[in-house]
Amino acid sequence: MRKLLLQVQVSADGYMAGPNGEMDWLAHPWTADLNAHINALTAKVDGIVLGRRLAEGFIPAWAAGPEGEDQESIDWMNNTPKVVISRSLTESPWENTTVAGGDLAATIGELKSREGGDLVVYGGGTLVASLAEANLIDEYHLFVNPVALGGGMPVFPGRRELRLVAADAFDCGITALHYEPRR
Repeated sequence: MRKLLLQVQVSADGYMAGPNGEMDWLAHPWTADLNAHINALTAKVDGIVLGRRLAEGFIPAWAAGPEGEDQESIDWMNNTPKVVISRSLTESPWENTTVAGGDLAATIGELKSREGGDLVVYGGGTLVASLAEANLIDEYHLFVNPVALGGGMPVFPGRRELRLVAADAFDCGITALHYEPRR
């Protein structure tokens, strides 16, 4: 069965975004060692799961080929099938993307039961909180940036018992923490 992996950048105090959704704190340029880690993580992934609000910016940004990103990453992001979890959309306005709604656990269960590689969820915050609360995330890959925000959008909506699988520090100052939920 496929796994659902969360891959998200967080502040040292556990926030995915600032109090008003700010992302300007993501200012640490990624180094080759971090890129290699991300490439190894996504090598086993063949599906991306996004919340609607994140998808509205994420998909068009990657389709435009963001400045500073290597072509291999741009191609992977654009060519990997995406599923947008939404209560308001009924069809996708984006290429290579489907929309799923309804019961979240049933939707994720159906996606996990399909043949193929793992799935990665990048966000947004509402979707991540719902997935965590429902214990649907199989692996947490938190990329901790060396900055504290003091408040904002937390990764976890409440208490989570986790087991550390690995911790890797990178030249740019970001540390990757790989956790699995204790079930």
